[in-house]
Amino acid sequence: MESVFVYGTLKKGEPNHDWMTEWKEGQYNFIGRAKTVEKLPLIISSRYNIPFLLDKPGFGQEVHGEVYEVDAAMVKRLDELEDHPIFYKRELRPVRLECGTERVCWIYLIQKYREDLLELPFLDDYKSNGPHGLVYGERSSRTIPGYSAMDDIQGNQKY
Repeated sequence: MESVFVYGTLKKGEPNHDWMTEWKEGQYNFIGRAKTVEKLPLIISSRYNIPFLLDKPGFGQEVHGEVYEVDAAMVKRLDELEDHPIFYKRELRPVRLECGTERVCWIYLIQKYREDLLELPFLDDYKSNGPHGLVYGERSSRTIPGYSAMDDIQGNQKY
């Protein structure tokens, strides 16, 4: 089993949590709430208001999320959702569980992004229905053929 830290739409109550709960071929086990040990910029961006964790240690805030233990099949499933290693890069980083213990977990980070994204507000705890008022555009509602959030984040505007 591998430890993974989720900070956005994969958390309980968020739009993509069912990627883990409704898929019967992989296993997962909720360990607990946690936050990153290092400060990182968690932003909401793209035309579909997607939460992104940018790989820029020391910027942003300690980010709240959840830790799960997952099997190899579930890691593969999460890699598919996050388009690892093409878009997000999965890396091992330390997080601190609510009980105070640290655990090294896989975290999905964006490494290639436009620098102006660092001017957006940094969040410490993503909620799709949060006070930011930015409605998350679920995959099923994305209407632009061939649209890629990677193009928005990296500045390769095609649309």
